[in-house]
Amino acid sequence: MKVYQALATALQAERNCQKFGNVEWQAKHWHRIECLVDDLPRGSGFDSGHTLDGKRSTPDRLVLSTEFHHMNEHGMYSGWTQHDVIVTPSLANEFNLRITGRDRNEIKDYIAETFSLALLADA
Repeated sequence: MKVYQALATALQAERNCQKFGNVEWQAKHWHRIECLVDDLPRGSGFDSGHTLDGKRSTPDRLVLSTEFHHMNEHGMYSGWTQHDVIVTPSLANEFNLRITGRDRNEIKDYIAETFSLALLADA
């Protein structure tokens, strides 16, 4: 199972537990989600981690929030940009990605490439 599939499956299970009032297993499924998200890339600009937005995500639409720490031409940190990585199903491919936020230094391409590789890894 790939990471994006594991996230969607765990989110579906968490929602089912919420619907039927199974608080214990709801928490266990959310913990699984947090562990999967914690394993997404860190460092190389992704210096503050990532979160899955539980309110905007569904089993068919994952919304991951992240920030990117930019560097200037002198190797000094020069600011942050905030982004959502929105993952939706694709009939032709595994999924589609949409990156929101400011495209400072054309960072959206790098974010898309980084998250694509991470989400296609084995969970």
